[in-house]
Amino acid sequence: MRADAQRNYDAIVRAAAVEVERVGADASLEDIARNAGVGSATLHRRFRTRRALLQAVFVDRITTICEHADVLSARMGAGEALEAWLRELARFSASTRGVADALILGTVPDPATSACETMLISTASSLHARALERGEVSATVSAFDLLALVNSLSLGSRTAPDPVEYAERLLGLALDGIRR
Repeated sequence: MRADAQRNYDAIVRAAAVEVERVGADASLEDIARNAGVGSATLHRRFRTRRALLQAVFVDRITTICEHADVLSARMGAGEALEAWLRELARFSASTRGVADALILGTVPDPATSACETMLISTASSLHARALERGEVSATVSAFDLLALVNSLSLGSRTAPDPVEYAERLLGLALDGIRR
């Protein structure tokens, strides 16, 4: 991709992430283009559908969250790193109103979404294994359980006045229950 095309792509994805967090998956494409500093035609050339743009936002953020697990692991104990990563994932999940629904409704799985799922499972499994080795998480709790928990909390917090705050609160309550 040419350097200017890459800059436009990155600017559009960043602007879309901000708008999706602010208003949800139905964010105005015109507002996104304006905030990215590109024309509407540029946005539509790069992202033929709203779903393609939402998917780019999702993939970008999930990649960042999964990469951040290494930083957390280097700076914290195993249990703390797992908890911090789950909180980060829960904040993202709760703040991206409607993105998950928009990506899955009426569609078949695609490689980008499958890659995100693989990254999440791999990251959660690695963090969980470290915490389990050190006795900082119950052996009765699996990495899949933790991912399902975060997903459930983000879905359950959608109608709260502050979905992110509520999801974090619920996650805190659940994590208190799974610690040794």
